[in-house]
Amino acid sequence: MIFIRNAFKNTFLFFCTLLIFHGSVTKTFAQGQNVRQLNAITKDSVQITAPIIVGANQTELYLPILEGKKVAIVGNQTSVIFRYPNLNMLIEEQGGIESTEFKQYTHLVDSLLSRNIKIQKVFAPEHGFRGKADAGELVANSKDIKTGLPIFSLHGKDKKPSVASLSGIDIVVFDIQDVGVRFYTYISTLHYVMQACAENNIPVLILDRPNPNAHYIDGPTLEPKHSSFLGVHPIPLVHGMTIGEYAKMINGEGWLGKDLTCEITIIPLKNYTHKSSYNLPIRPSPNLPNDKAINLYPSLGFFEGTTINAGRGTEKQFQIFGSPDLAIEHYNFAYIPKPNFGAKYPKHRGEVCYGNDLRKTKWLSSINLWWLVNAYKNSNDKDKFFNTKSFTLHAGTEKLQQQIQDGISVQEIKKSWSEDLKAYKIKRQQYLLYK
Repeated sequence: MIFIRNAFKNTFLFFCTLLIFHGSVTKTFAQGQNVRQLNAITKDSVQITAPIIVGANQTELYLPILEGKKVAIVGNQTSVIFRYPNLNMLIEEQGGIESTEFKQYTHLVDSLLSRNIKIQKVFAPEHGFRGKADAGELVANSKDIKTGLPIFSLHGKDKKPSVASLSGIDIVVFDIQDVGVRFYTYISTLHYVMQACAENNIPVLILDRPNPNAHYIDGPTLEPKHSSFLGVHPIPLVHGMTIGEYAKMINGEGWLGKDLTCEITIIPLKNYTHKSSYNLPIRPSPNLPNDKAINLYPSLGFFEGTTINAGRGTEKQFQIFGSPDLAIEHYNFAYIPKPNFGAKYPKHRGEVCYGNDLRKTKWLSSINLWWLVNAYKNSNDKDKFFNTKSFTLHAGTEKLQQQIQDGISVQEIKKSWSEDLKAYKIKRQQYLLYK
């Protein structure tokens, strides 16, 4: 086994998902997710594809690193260890492949505590440790009810761990499921955790997880003058990297500043490529409830900086969009946003929104700008359509809003991204852990 530490050494890991074919009937066990590729193993009449194994599951590789150390965890509800590493264990414990009633995972914190790892505290990203806070909602420091561990929020007044909060810590473990989009703030949290740890000479152990949007790279590249928590680095909107790969890029590009380099150990994925199909077993945030929402999120996320509601306040978050200002004659779908889990105050609460239902659209392998451009064209209040500050922070540039207002075609807008995307793909290549 090879580890990736600073100079980026290699390793293999553990995660589980079973694609099971039995006779003429296909059954899927989403133990973390389906992997529709890789080596097929046949045992009797059961055929299994090699499962993607996440970093957290390969405890034998990182428990020796943590033993005897005072540990801090950067995690949330997605920081789990999946319970069934292979089909035999599932069959033996559950009495056959027909059984689907089983506990799928244990939380990383609970598992490590049961192994006598000395966890001292938890750092929580946007949405909190249990993943229940609204998007953008400030989260206060607290205590975990189950374990009694202190929780330090990294989405409140502090986005970066303080010197005091890191006091007495020997190593920080980072384990969060990302979705591969620049304005999805978990990679910003990764940046600030690495920066704080570099400043305090604390190593970081990264348990890698698949990027469900790693099959393409697209979107405008962030201009440094528009850097914010919605985008810290000059990368395209859809960056095509896992958390582990992205950590390598942060170090390699010198983005921590002051000649800082964070000491990192990455536990890589096993049986994974950037083309792997991966379905998330746990919603990574309150308003990304399923795979369709995650796939549409890079395209519909632009609406966060406009008057358009992208499904918040419904059960179809990031699968529909609409607004009372959209011309009804151009849209055949309507809904009314109401407060719910993850959206206490949704945009256009209680108002009828006219728009599109995208749940049956084809799977995207590039950003769809047509929905945004068309919504602007068909808005009855173009002067208020853009919240310029918010839209610029999401896009990472002022150019996109100007291009849309000037009537530039989708094809021409996307063409204007091409040179930056080419340069990024060349830069990205040196940091990849997976094909």
